[in-house]
Amino acid sequence: MRSVPYSLDRNARAASDYDARAEKVLQDTPLVDGHNDLPWQLRKNYMNQLENVTLDKPNPAFHTDIPRLKKGRVGAQFWSAYVSCANQFKNSVRLFAEQIDVIHRMVDKYPDDFAFVTTAQEIKDAHKDKKIASMIGVEGGHAMDSSLDTLRMLYDMGGRYMTLTHSCHTPWADSCTPTKPEHNGLTEFGKTVVKEMNRLGMFVDLSHVSHKTMHDVLDVAKAPVIFSHSSAYALCNNSRNVPDDVLKRLPQNGGVVMVVFYNDYVTCSKNATLSDVADHIDHIKNVAGIDHVGFGSDYDGVPRVPEGLKDVSFFPKLVAELLRRGYSDDEASKLVGKNLITAMEKMEKVAADQRKANIQPFDEYIYVNKTCRPIYYGL
Repeated sequence: MRSVPYSLDRNARAASDYDARAEKVLQDTPLVDGHNDLPWQLRKNYMNQLENVTLDKPNPAFHTDIPRLKKGRVGAQFWSAYVSCANQFKNSVRLFAEQIDVIHRMVDKYPDDFAFVTTAQEIKDAHKDKKIASMIGVEGGHAMDSSLDTLRMLYDMGGRYMTLTHSCHTPWADSCTPTKPEHNGLTEFGKTVVKEMNRLGMFVDLSHVSHKTMHDVLDVAKAPVIFSHSSAYALCNNSRNVPDDVLKRLPQNGGVVMVVFYNDYVTCSKNATLSDVADHIDHIKNVAGIDHVGFGSDYDGVPRVPEGLKDVSFFPKLVAELLRRGYSDDEASKLVGKNLITAMEKMEKVAADQRKANIQPFDEYIYVNKTCRPIYYGL
């Protein structure tokens, strides 16, 4: 029998130790992933007909199913309600409502595994019950069709963040794509959207927006913002990522950058590794601080993911890598979920304080000549 070289044995034992520490962190703290596009896959592949869906069995066509979510120790998931920019000014409100509905029905179909939640406390409660806390992130401001009334309905349907833009400008905020700005950031109405989201208790999500829009929001926001699936611009100069001058403002705001796993935003190339993702976490930690970084995978929304992070079951490996790099167990706990939960608690307190102060809903109206909404609803 051949003996294992001491150095290899020592490395194996060290790796096992990091895996064990990662497992303990994930037992104690719900891992919160900021962005998963499985609901879009349900539309693309099943037209939202859930009787044909079996998420409780392995589905290699997707990055996500319940067995792999459990293996990955996912404790809370923002499911993305996403509709293409091609639907802006047309039928986007209806289609977003359908995507929110399919998230609700997906959670209802698997009550032993999922729990629909809308608050930070409910995330913790679901984790204690060994269920995956399921939340709704509305991906794209065209969901509200420039209507604050519709924004409030999105909140009432369970939306707890809204990405201000997707890959198109809205009539009140600039996206990072196209790169030519239309409004030089936020318009006055866009600032009102941010104020109303703060009043409601809904995260302002700054993934997909232009860098000027990021700064404009931080000038206005009273509650923490999130970047539900973005990485560090300094390591990959894609406009979807967050520049250092924005990262430096996060401690004052209390916001969180949830690092994305899409290769093109990690290395600005087709190829990336788990280690490259950890580099982005390191950078954001070093610039913004340990309290302002988390995970925002974008699983099932991207065509390429890093080697070592091929699906939702691989989150523990990323946690183990961070521990190997010298992160303490407490720092790892912050990264996997405590930072987002803390930001959510602060966001909820801002909303509660505004309710106590009797701040009324904002009711500004803007006319958008591209939309099907008429100027005036006559009798």
